[in-house]
Amino acid sequence: MTASAHPDQKALEQVVERALALAKSCGATAAEAAVGASTGLSVTVRLGEVETLEYQRDRSLGVTVYAGHRKGSASTANLTPAAVEETIAKALSIASFTADDEYAGLPDANLMADRLPDLDLSHPWELEAPQAVELARRCEAAGLAHDPRIRNSEEASVSTHRKLRVFGNSHGFVGGYPSTSHSVTCVVVGQNGDDMQRDYWYTAARDWRALEDGESVGRRAAEKAVRRLGAGKLATRKAPVLFAPELARGLIGHFTGAIGGAAQYRKSSFLLDAKGAQLFPEAISLIERPHLPGALGSAPFDGEGVATRDRELVVNGVLDGYLLDSYSARKLGLVTTGNAGGVHNLVVQGHMLDPKTLLRKLGTGLLVTEMMGQGVNPVTGDYSRGASGFWVESGEVVRPVHEITVAGNLRQMFLGIVAQGDDVDRRGAIHCGSLLIDEMTIAGD
Repeated sequence: MTASAHPDQKALEQVVERALALAKSCGATAAEAAVGASTGLSVTVRLGEVETLEYQRDRSLGVTVYAGHRKGSASTANLTPAAVEETIAKALSIASFTADDEYAGLPDANLMADRLPDLDLSHPWELEAPQAVELARRCEAAGLAHDPRIRNSEEASVSTHRKLRVFGNSHGFVGGYPSTSHSVTCVVVGQNGDDMQRDYWYTAARDWRALEDGESVGRRAAEKAVRRLGAGKLATRKAPVLFAPELARGLIGHFTGAIGGAAQYRKSSFLLDAKGAQLFPEAISLIERPHLPGALGSAPFDGEGVATRDRELVVNGVLDGYLLDSYSARKLGLVTTGNAGGVHNLVVQGHMLDPKTLLRKLGTGLLVTEMMGQGVNPVTGDYSRGASGFWVESGEVVRPVHEITVAGNLRQMFLGIVAQGDDVDRRGAIHCGSLLIDEMTIAGD
C-alpha cells in the first residue's frame, strides 16, 4: 500500500514486514514497526561567514511488541537482519518485565487506512551546499541593508529535509509515504543609541518553490526589528489584547493539549470532560483537515496506521470531542480519532477581518508580537507570560512596548475572542490568523 512511488520504499516495507513476521514467530501476540529514512542539509551564516554546515543521513527502526497486554519497545539504527532480530528480542524481553495493562494494544483492524491518497507532500530540493550558503548570505545581506539601524545579525539559515516513513502492524497494514520540508530563516538586531532589539522571520513549506524568497525574509526580519526600537514599558492595566498569528497558533495549541486523550484520562486538563461545552464564541469553529494537499500537517494515517479523516472538532464554539490515540481512547471508553502523534491541519474558521480592520476593532489595547517564558498551567488554565509588542490607540499603533506580562485564564480567553484576522499562518499543523481577546491583565510598571 503506497501513497507515492519512491525508490527506497519497497526496501523499507520489506524491513517492516520481516520485523513483524519475526515478532510473531518469537511469540508476540501483536506488533507494530516503523522505519524511517531521512536526509538533510542545513546551513547557518552570520555576517557573511559560514557558522555551521550540516549534512544528515539517518535510518532507524522502532518496534513495539505485545505479549497479551504487556508492552515492550526497542529501536535500532542498524537495519541488517541480525540487528532487527536483536531489536525484536530486546522488545520482547522488556515486555516480559512490564505490568499487564488492559488498555494496551493495537487499534482495531477496521480503523486502518485502506487507501493512501497522494497528498503532494514530497518536493525534493536539489540544493547543494554552495547554493544554500549563497541563499543564506543573500537573505542576511538583505536584512542588514534594509535600514542603517540594523547593526548586527544573529544568523540566516537554510534547511532542506527529505523523509520516507513506512509503518506496519500485525493487522496486515503496511504503508508509507515520502515527505519534504524546507525553510529559510533570518534573525537580525536593530540598534538606536543604547537601545537594541532583535527580531526574526522565516518561511517554511513542503515545496521549496512555495518559499518566500530569501531577500524578502531578510527584509521582513529587519522591518520587525526596527519597529521595536524605542520600546518602553506600560503601567499595569486591563485592556484588549491582539495576538499576532504565530502567537495565536500557540493559544490554539494549548487548547489541543487540553483536549488530548492523555490530559483527559489523567484528569490534568482545564478542559476536563468538556465535550458539549461552549468553549469559544458561536462565530468560531475548528475543523481538522488532514488531507490538504502540500500542507505541513497533512498525513494519510496517524502514528498507529489509523486512517485520518476530516472532522468538525468545534462547531459554533461547542466542543464535539477529543483528540485520541487508541490507548487514551480505551482509557476513556471511546474510539481513537486518528490523532496518535498530534493534530493534522487544525483550521480556525469564522468571520475574518483584514489587519487594519482588526486594529480598529482593537481600538485601544495591546498588540502582542513576541512572548517569553512558559507560564501556563495546563490543569487550571491560568496563563501568565512575558510579552512585547505595540500599544495601540484608536486603531493606530502608537509605540512599541516590552518587559510586560499578559495574564488571564485560557478558558475565559477562548470565550473572550471577539475577532480573528485573515492573516492566517499556515507554517505548521495549526492554521490560525490573529486573535483578539476582549480583556486581559497587562502587568508592567
